[in-house]
Amino acid sequence: MRKIILSMLLATAMTASAKDLKTIIFTTTPQMHCENCENKIKGNMKFVKGVKKIETSVDKQKVYITYDADKTTPADLQKGFTKFGYTARVTTEDEKIAPSSESCPNM
Repeated sequence: MRKIILSMLLATAMTASAKDLKTIIFTTTPQMHCENCENKIKGNMKFVKGVKKIETSVDKQKVYITYDADKTTPADLQKGFTKFGYTARVTTEDEKIAPSSESCPNM
């Protein structure tokens, strides 16, 4: 009987831990210029429900967000940027984003 109960608990735990993690790539306006820009994005987006990991690249002008698709959607993530003064659009790894000449608002 113990073995059956333990097997059921283990199967339940394995099912519960299987998350639907996805990664989406955004580019932002205003663009990222420095470490302060990256930190502002990471510091705010980590509080969006379902976000698991955030990586940024000033050189590529991209924000990579790994999220739990059972808890949030790309549209919700996109709305998250607006709460701290950015707009974001979905992009791809291959898309080239030209740097802008605007000054950095986070310096």
